[in-house]
Amino acid sequence: MTEETPETDFDAEEWREQLSAHRAEKDDFFADHPQSPIPPKERDDFESLDYFDPDADYRVTATVEVHDQPEPVEMEVSDGPPQRYLRVATLRFELGEGDDAESYELAGYRQQEDDDGLFVLFRDKTTGQQTYRDGRYMEFETEELADGAEMVLDFNLAYSPFCAYSETFACPLPPEENWLDAEVRAGEQFDR
Repeated sequence: MTEETPETDFDAEEWREQLSAHRAEKDDFFADHPQSPIPPKERDDFESLDYFDPDADYRVTATVEVHDQPEPVEMEVSDGPPQRYLRVATLRFELGEGDDAESYELAGYRQQEDDDGLFVLFRDKTTGQQTYRDGRYMEFETEELADGAEMVLDFNLAYSPFCAYSETFACPLPPEENWLDAEVRAGEQFDR
């Protein structure tokens, strides 16, 4: 996903169409691509991933705090030794409306300081219930992170890691700092 700047002319219908197209493309990849995480013997029975209904309330604006000297973080992995990431940013945002809005933050990571992407992995109150037991991921392409800038976090794009579908993959697990005390009923569901 490309980093987006908050826009004042958000078109909900166009967003739903783009999200639907994104999901259909991903379902096609999972069904047919040789690198699909769905085991080959299960692909004939695969129809589509499960998703929460699109909900623009989970498309939020986050304020970016850049860490000029990123701290290394050792992340536990579903299988194998921990992996080293750098905590390069903190993303602050609100979920909910009006008086019910609550403030949250998520750390954004990179494996190398000069990477372009921003990796955000998280758990929430749906984890292990409606979503994968080890959390979900979001990825953003960022040309340059600027302190105090705003970016769109669209939890409708949150996805289960490949290790949810096959034990041949090893996936980093969200560190405790990225455990949200909220239900994020958006993105991929998981019922395996």
